[in-house]
Amino acid sequence: MSSIQLSDSVLQSLNQVLQQLQHSLPPLKQAPDFSSIAFKWQQGELHGICSPRQMALDDLKGIERQKQKVVQNTLQFLQGLPANDVLLTGSRGTGKSSIVRALLNQYSAQGLRLIEIERDDLRDLPKIQQLIQNRPEKFIVYCDDLAFNAEDENYRSLKSVLDGSLQSGSSNFLIYATSNRRHLLPEFMHENTPVLKADVPQHTELHPQEAIEEKISLSDRFGLWLSFYPMDQNLYLEIVEHYLVQAKMQLTAEARAEALRWCQSRGQRSGRSAYQFSKHWIGSQQLQAL
Repeated sequence: MSSIQLSDSVLQSLNQVLQQLQHSLPPLKQAPDFSSIAFKWQQGELHGICSPRQMALDDLKGIERQKQKVVQNTLQFLQGLPANDVLLTGSRGTGKSSIVRALLNQYSAQGLRLIEIERDDLRDLPKIQQLIQNRPEKFIVYCDDLAFNAEDENYRSLKSVLDGSLQSGSSNFLIYATSNRRHLLPEFMHENTPVLKADVPQHTELHPQEAIEEKISLSDRFGLWLSFYPMDQNLYLEIVEHYLVQAKMQLTAEARAEALRWCQSRGQRSGRSAYQFSKHWIGSQQLQAL
């Protein structure tokens, strides 16, 4: 069998082409490193979060009932007992996301792990289940600010994992989601209009009630619903004082007046605005003391 002799220049050119191709190829997927306690799902892979944000359950004021129910559900999950997927809905800045982060801080030593996922990656939930199905830890898959447009089909992936798929039912996997929308999908006035009014746009559909049921069925598959509400002024100031005391400061009359101006400029009293103001006030006072 004859062999082909290539000149050095041709071999060098082929080598350069191969190197360019190697650089253009995507990197090989690495096995996930489960030494972290928190993860981010990105580009089809689990990436460990080196320093997850620290949040304590005791720092969350005014939501004791919600905390009690979420903690109970999480403890059931950690003990291998039946537990529900959780949907936290309500006003912005009222502690929905903070509760989930605080759970990780409180129970990571008992094997709790957190996987953060974006809404557009929900179709990858079955892949995540496969990756962690043989792990001894307990994983909460967390989706923040979950909501869908009327034309968005990604919610069907979430529905199948929550309740309707044969693959769901893993004993080390729960979904916790937060949203400003109670049913995760937009709802319209005409959907509450009596069916007899034939001039309403919804009646272009032959069975309008079934379309409404389709929307509600997504949020209905979360076993535990918890709502969060805006707070009054006294609770807002109590939270501000809580953070100031942690920094060995007092809620003086000046700090109180500034805290009220701070929340008024944002149009809402919330735990988030109280925390943000406390960081501003503590930092400014410490800067003046330098």
